[in-house]
Amino acid sequence: MTDDAHKPLRVDVITLLPQVFEAYWSESILGRAQTACLIDCTAHQLRDYTHDKHHHTDDYPFGGAVGMVMKPEPIFEAVEAVREGGEKELVVIMAPTGETFTQQMAEELAGYEHLIFVCGRYEAIDERVHEQLAGREISVGDYVLTGGELPALTVIDAVARLLPGVLGGEGAAETESFVAGLLEYPQYTRPAEFRGWAVPEILLSGHHEAIRQWRREQSLRRTLERRPDLLESAPLTREDVRILARLKLECRQKENIADRSKEESDNEEG
Repeated sequence: MTDDAHKPLRVDVITLLPQVFEAYWSESILGRAQTACLIDCTAHQLRDYTHDKHHHTDDYPFGGAVGMVMKPEPIFEAVEAVREGGEKELVVIMAPTGETFTQQMAEELAGYEHLIFVCGRYEAIDERVHEQLAGREISVGDYVLTGGELPALTVIDAVARLLPGVLGGEGAAETESFVAGLLEYPQYTRPAEFRGWAVPEILLSGHHEAIRQWRREQSLRRTLERRPDLLESAPLTREDVRILARLKLECRQKENIADRSKEESDNEEG
């Protein structure tokens, strides 16, 4: 019998396109994780839970509107068929009206033993599914896709790589973007010089503390330049605060130089 401590995360997906999931998670990291019994993924065809001759999963909306709405009966039956009822089981509805997916959310989902994803299609899912089945509703961003399959794959991939043993190297997931609240520092590999572009000398020095400091500064620099909003909630040390103050000063100085150059250029043209 499998020890609960080593029990694989079970993932069931209710979808009209099961082949999309099967093709993706049979390859690469997810494929190896399943072979190693670290995760157990199954995609279920929603039409198998219909009872009419044409296997309808959608119908016209009450009240009149554009588009079709996914029927509640097959979704309820599909979820109930795969449900185990454990405390660490969660039904996730992929919907643009849900919470925006984050790395923190991925870490929370990785703590469950059984995740059931429901992927919508058409215009919407009957509201009774949201009200009565959803343990959590998740969106991957402020845009609209043709269905919930790609968002569900995104969430499953992000969760799977947090499971012990999936990435192989210990700590591999802990150093990446968003995990520490910051964007990841630049990465380089061989050759040390390519088409005249050289790897920063510090990375070739073998000086581990100097490399650590350089990477931290680069991570802070990238976050300041590309996602300054992350700095509001990132766990910063006193060293980080000092580095950020210097980086912000550098940015202001560059902006002032750019403004002066533009002003001089405009005067010359005038």
